[in-house]
Amino acid sequence: MSDTLAPLTEALLDAAKRAGAEAADAIAIDGTSLEIAVRGGTLEQAERSEGVDIGLRVLIGRRQACVSASDTRPETLREMAERAVTMARLAPEDPTVGLADPAELAAERDARHLDMSDPSPDPDPAALEEAARRAEAAALAVKGISQVQSASAGFSRRRVHLAATNGFAGGYERSDHGLGCVAITGEGLGMERDYCGDGRNHAADLMSPEDIGRISAERTIARAGARKPPTGAYPVIYDERISSGLIGHLLAATNGSAIVRGASWARALLGEQVLPKGLSLIEDPHRPRASASKPFDAEGLPTARRVIVEDGVLTGWTLDLATGRKLGLPSTANASRGTSAPPSPSNGNVALTQGDIDLAGLMAEMGTGLLITSMIGSSINPTTGDYSRGASGFWVEKGQIAYPVNECTVAGNLRDMLRSLRPANDARTHLSRVVPSLLVEGLTLAGA
Repeated sequence: MSDTLAPLTEALLDAAKRAGAEAADAIAIDGTSLEIAVRGGTLEQAERSEGVDIGLRVLIGRRQACVSASDTRPETLREMAERAVTMARLAPEDPTVGLADPAELAAERDARHLDMSDPSPDPDPAALEEAARRAEAAALAVKGISQVQSASAGFSRRRVHLAATNGFAGGYERSDHGLGCVAITGEGLGMERDYCGDGRNHAADLMSPEDIGRISAERTIARAGARKPPTGAYPVIYDERISSGLIGHLLAATNGSAIVRGASWARALLGEQVLPKGLSLIEDPHRPRASASKPFDAEGLPTARRVIVEDGVLTGWTLDLATGRKLGLPSTANASRGTSAPPSPSNGNVALTQGDIDLAGLMAEMGTGLLITSMIGSSINPTTGDYSRGASGFWVEKGQIAYPVNECTVAGNLRDMLRSLRPANDARTHLSRVVPSLLVEGLTLAGA
């Protein structure tokens, strides 16, 4: 990887210094992706993209500017650097911008131990098309499926290299294999659909096309005849497929950018109970074969395991260097960036404490209420935590699924919802967000 991207980032830094930058960092991303979709047993869509994107951030005093391009010719690098320096001189001062101190930089800059890159040959279009066809055929073989909306297979390989004038230089490679199927049952207004998909770093870990197709079909058949649930206050279970969204709202509320802006319902909750006792939320950027693993962050700082919530208590914010400086705190090494903007804080691999019962046990504990398997739309106030979303899934009575439901809305307040969580034990541990099905008390349902 360094044979091509490392010299490119060094050339960007050299151009920035010649143009008058006092400090700079550069990022180069080399990516290849291939996506194949079939319908009715024939090829419907084939997309391939590849190329190199580069980004440069320059600093003059406490002013900064970012530029990006997808052209790597020497004259383009020179023009980028000159433009960035001109922009930085006109930018407003920000006392919190700046590169990391050299003493803080990550010593580990090789990601091979994270096993994120599949060493096997990249799949060719014919192999992806065949996998998509097999998934579609498996779905159509299930009685009651009227059609398959889409069956697709994809692959991408991405290489990233970061360098800065503070002496940092490092990069890593990641591959991603994906397979998905969306099946349909019924016709007209009675039509229902559901899906199954899987994504892995290594092709050997991917679910089989037959399982993908069959599961998507079985989920779809289970939704046939859906109707609205009753209106009222009921407990709700967020199925494992969508439960990570709830934890995502907590991560967004504890992100340093939201805290700095004062636009977070969690801004006064540091050191306070945000989840039930016994539940912890842990970030681990060094989990092998996980899609958000990385040895260092976008500012060259060493990543490490971090407890975000411990025994239900919020322990800290998610920070990069700039937001940390604004709050008088050190970075948590959570900087993330693309080619066209400066770093900003972002979470990677997180895992919520799992419970001791499965989904069936959680439904038995709930008794009567709603099991949500998919959501649509969103009305969430990030400052107050007021929450309202469209949902569909299954109505549960006496701990058993009674009938499928759709066209309903669930509403509550995130602060209260999160403090009432009861987890199952069904989280998929290969995902970047390992979150089981979650029982939430006291939500308001608007249905029939």
